[in-house]
Amino acid sequence: MSVERALTAFAGLMILISLALTQWVHPNFIWFTAFIGANLFQQSFTGFCPASIILKRLFKLKTERELASR
Repeated sequence: MSVERALTAFAGLMILISLALTQWVHPNFIWFTAFIGANLFQQSFTGFCPASIILKRLFKLKTERELASR
């Protein structure tokens, strides 16, 4: 699995968790969902996402480019 695919899966999971927290714990958890969306939006322009750095180091994942150059 590449960093990009893991990041997409992680973002989807975080959105589902934040929506569940909003529904069953407290309505203000909707701000967590908004934060995730804002982070995805800025990452699409800048290419920088702290979660991708963490995933790469923690799970020793490679980027799509690194996998293609093998």
